[in-house]
Amino acid sequence: MGFYPVFLDMNQRRCAVVGGGAVAARKVEGLLAAGADVTVIGPAVSEGLRELLTAGAVGHVAREYRSGDLAGYDLVFVATDDAAVNAAVCRDARAQDVWVNSADDPDHCDFILPAVIRRGDLIVAVSTGGASPAATRAIREELEGYFTAEYSQLVQVAAAVRRELREKSFSVGAGAWNDALKGEFRRLIRAGQPEQAKEFLLTTLGARS
Repeated sequence: MGFYPVFLDMNQRRCAVVGGGAVAARKVEGLLAAGADVTVIGPAVSEGLRELLTAGAVGHVAREYRSGDLAGYDLVFVATDDAAVNAAVCRDARAQDVWVNSADDPDHCDFILPAVIRRGDLIVAVSTGGASPAATRAIREELEGYFTAEYSQLVQVAAAVRRELREKSFSVGAGAWNDALKGEFRRLIRAGQPEQAKEFLLTTLGARS
């Protein structure tokens, strides 16, 4: 199966998570971080999920999954250890044009989830297309050492400069951006000098005299 890499705007999208264990909890946490409207379907939930339920952060259908439960949802995540439930959810989802992801079960997935590194607004996703989750994790761990905390500041400064340039209708080509984001700019970011880095970037891009 071929997968097309894409980042989805999950803000207020209705998502169902079928299951209540540790895997389901990880899916819920990721969805909440992206702003999704999440409901857990399952009779029992882990302690972490119970805390989210108590806080009102997620909805809960406290019973086993039933056909028809997916009405009105945009996406569904299946995280149970019951192959029959996984297959039933996948079948119902596809019949209702609801995208489905079944944990560690690529045959029952319309999309798969990459391993993710987050550094502020920077998100780096790693995937082997489901071929080797172990290799995906290993590569992510290697990249975590490369993408240090300073990358969060780098993105913030570059974004602020981009906004200022757009407000001034000042156009800059991709090549100029690539060159400007190297060398001295990186040194200033590593030195913890974001304001100096911003001014340097604006000057290098020609927006400062």
